[in-house]
Amino acid sequence: MRINAALVRELREERSWLQDDLAIAAGLDLRTIQPIERQAVASLQSLKALAAVFDVDASDLGGEGAAARTRYEYKTIEIDPATGFLTGLKRQPLPNFAGVLNREGEDGWQLVQILTPELAQGVWAAKSGRFVALLQRSKFD
Repeated sequence: MRINAALVRELREERSWLQDDLAIAAGLDLRTIQPIERQAVASLQSLKALAAVFDVDASDLGGEGAAARTRYEYKTIEIDPATGFLTGLKRQPLPNFAGVLNREGEDGWQLVQILTPELAQGVWAAKSGRFVALLQRSKFD
């Protein structure tokens, strides 16, 4: 697969590593590292090993089309059903979306969408004030 050889070289040089040092750190052979930097092609296993050594996402090291191969896992969470969005004519405060999403973000989850179950059924959200967040994060095999 295509790999961003310039970034691999840059990350290696930031650490003042020779190719041999990178090979040892990644658990790869020097004869694997040399063609990666020269030809910008690596196996998926080598890509994952380099990403782990540099503490970056494998998709950051991938060349064109890497994002298309990224797999995701999803989950939903209900956000503070006790705080209503609208109760009669009196407005209630919105749930603390930022706090909830920042906590989830610490585990790598990203927001895809916030919805209300009532809207999905064609009913206005004022009934329960419930919010459901759909989250995703990258999943590497």
